[in-house]
Amino acid sequence: MFDINNILRENIKNLKPYSSARDEFQGEASVYLDANENAFGSPLDTAYNRYPDPLQFQVKKRLSEIKGVPPRNIFLGNGSDEAIDILFRSFCNPVADNVILVPPTYGMYEVSANINDVQIKKVNLTDDYQLNMEGIAEAIDAHTKMIFICSPNNPTGNSINRDDIETLLTNFKGLVVVDEAYINFSRQKSFIQELTEYANLVVLQTLSKAWGLAGLRVGMAFASEEIIEVMNKVKPPYNINEASQQLALQALQNTTQVNAWIKEVLAERDKLVLELRNFEFVLDIYPSDANFILVKTTDAKGIYNYLVQHGIIVRDRSKVELCEGSLRFTIGTPKENVILINTLKNFK
Repeated sequence: MFDINNILRENIKNLKPYSSARDEFQGEASVYLDANENAFGSPLDTAYNRYPDPLQFQVKKRLSEIKGVPPRNIFLGNGSDEAIDILFRSFCNPVADNVILVPPTYGMYEVSANINDVQIKKVNLTDDYQLNMEGIAEAIDAHTKMIFICSPNNPTGNSINRDDIETLLTNFKGLVVVDEAYINFSRQKSFIQELTEYANLVVLQTLSKAWGLAGLRVGMAFASEEIIEVMNKVKPPYNINEASQQLALQALQNTTQVNAWIKEVLAERDKLVLELRNFEFVLDIYPSDANFILVKTTDAKGIYNYLVQHGIIVRDRSKVELCEGSLRFTIGTPKENVILINTLKNFK
């Protein structure tokens, strides 16, 4: 049985969070003289002289309508990276504890672990980029606090077998963090709907991909109320600025446009796969549930440098374990994809 107190750091259990002026008064008033703000305004047309809502209620309310979960189960971070870092700082004791990563995967899990001085246990994915369940079971010990799973996975693009993730959720006594940054492009359903089933589940999502708001840095974590309460206690008081909250809320009103973009990305992905298969230097194109494809080539470095010379930047993943010889192509606009293919036709 999962018990949050068994994995929560002692100092976090006893932590008294910073109490901001906006935490102490959350209602509406006509005169605010409590937060040492500039009462005269700012040089900008929009009034950014006031501190933002520390718990981003309006944004969470709209996300609740879209995702079908209560606002109390939602955490907003300065990108998903902040949510990842807060999980480490909340649940992993430096030096003493460890987490399990399943490479190839998103690189920030390892960076955040290293920043927080938390041991990493790596259990590589299988040759078909699925979980090595036996290896994970052997790696777990009494000090294993979290397992990070990116699905759809970056950089491989495939979704991780759902039954395997559920097996971990059922049997592991720590947190299972499922990073769904690319879920909008996937045929798989989100694990958000399983929050009531698994108390140790944390689902990460973002507004940076399908929603096209990478520049605003708004990431999301969905979890039980007690996990969200811990994350809110540890986060900086005003971690999402007012401009990002306003613009995110504005964007979240337009699901129709986002859904149209998703359909176009998926259509362009299929077209790009068909075009790339015609090139002799393409050895394999891995199945993708994301807005990118991983392509194994005969000369990844040569192709990468050639494209750079022509003003086209892709991601060289050839030095990543299990991705040798591979390049990652993000799905661009129809025009950008045509430029890519036409340029590759002249590669020798």
